[in-house]
Amino acid sequence: MTQRLDKLQAALEASLGERITTLKRERGEITITVSAADYLGVAQTLRDDKLLKFEQLIDLCGVDYSTYKDQPWEGPRYCVVSHLLSVSLNWRVRLKVFAPNDDVPVVASLSDLWSSANWFEREAFDMIGVIFEGHVDLRRILTDYGFIGHPLRKDFPVMGHVEMRYDPEQKRVIYQPVTIEAREITPRIIREDNYGGLH
Repeated sequence: MTQRLDKLQAALEASLGERITTLKRERGEITITVSAADYLGVAQTLRDDKLLKFEQLIDLCGVDYSTYKDQPWEGPRYCVVSHLLSVSLNWRVRLKVFAPNDDVPVVASLSDLWSSANWFEREAFDMIGVIFEGHVDLRRILTDYGFIGHPLRKDFPVMGHVEMRYDPEQKRVIYQPVTIEAREITPRIIREDNYGGLH
């Protein structure tokens, strides 16, 4: 495994050079981080370079680092993480890019390079709020089209803002403010005197 990672690291460094801002080897995997300005070009190199040949994008997600590991986070808040696979060379790499603007997180779309990025990017847009520049159909995929906010952001309220229900009188789905009262439930523990045969 170490020789394969050494070979992959050498190929990444030879092909990408200074475009790699960080390279980490952990748990038998390599993670590279690149700037938003280099993201699309690096992704194309990862796919097309004969030393790398990452033919498949197998996953892409958005991450909100605002309270990473329950610690204050220094640096950009929103990150896009892609997992790439080279079938022909039998190796993987994780590609990370941070959106430079926390108020409007924007990174380039990879959907022209790997068609599988299409729905992954739509999900990251829907759940985290990352905008993928160049995506041909960037719209919500898991929440309703009228949904407000991005549910996987760390500051999204646990209960949300609105709820929907079917109204039999209007014969349609309606939206209304959340009617659930926030409360903390502490389980009540009852112990019998001789529970478990202990005296």
